[in-house]
Amino acid sequence: MNTMSESRDNTVVAETKTRQVLVWDVPVRVFHWLMVLSFAGAYLTAESERWRLLHVTLGYTMAGLVAFRILWGLVGTRYARFSSFVRGPQAVMHYLRSLLSGRPEHHTGHNPAGALAILALLGLTAAVAVTGWANYNELGGDWLEEVHEAFANIMLAIVGVHVAAVILSSWLHGENLVRAMINGRKPGRPEEGIRSAWRTVAALMLAAVLGFWWLQWQGAPSGDVGDGVTVTSKAAHHGHDDD
Repeated sequence: MNTMSESRDNTVVAETKTRQVLVWDVPVRVFHWLMVLSFAGAYLTAESERWRLLHVTLGYTMAGLVAFRILWGLVGTRYARFSSFVRGPQAVMHYLRSLLSGRPEHHTGHNPAGALAILALLGLTAAVAVTGWANYNELGGDWLEEVHEAFANIMLAIVGVHVAAVILSSWLHGENLVRAMINGRKPGRPEEGIRSAWRTVAALMLAAVLGFWWLQWQGAPSGDVGDGVTVTSKAAHHGHDDD
């Protein structure tokens, strides 16, 4: 009898642990994928004069997103807060040792090693944005452009390590971390889930980004860009007047 009772209790515990609970609120998820889109677009357009406005726009977008993430990391939901996942070197080493042992410790939110990548990416994004802004406004020479490119390349390297770590962690933990950043759900106990997805905040953030893009588009030169010459709408208008 006791054996059967213990078996049922273990089954209940296992089912409870594997229940999908809401971990990532919508603002965190929208921030994450906007950052992915903005960084990829900015990096791919870095060497093109034709796409310079898009490059600058995406860079400013990343700066704004980082500002939001810092604020949300202070006042956001449980697992969005820095206090829930930023740990010291000892916690990071303990987690890495658990990975090497094949028995990784489970964290409902970000693990300590992932926290380092997040902090590094936030800091590098700020550095890339500041040096990019200064370079765009011709506040420095060639050295500043090289510093800007160096920060961007370091950021790309960390992104690569982060993606590899996500794939490895998904395999070792037996959970799809990419899907979790889409639907916001991970395995956990009911009491570990957050109560609200905060969709309104995410909608406002998305509206702010789209509004900024629209303003940038409205202020963009009209006409073709070729051989380094941009034909603005004003110049085109004067050209018609002369005819």
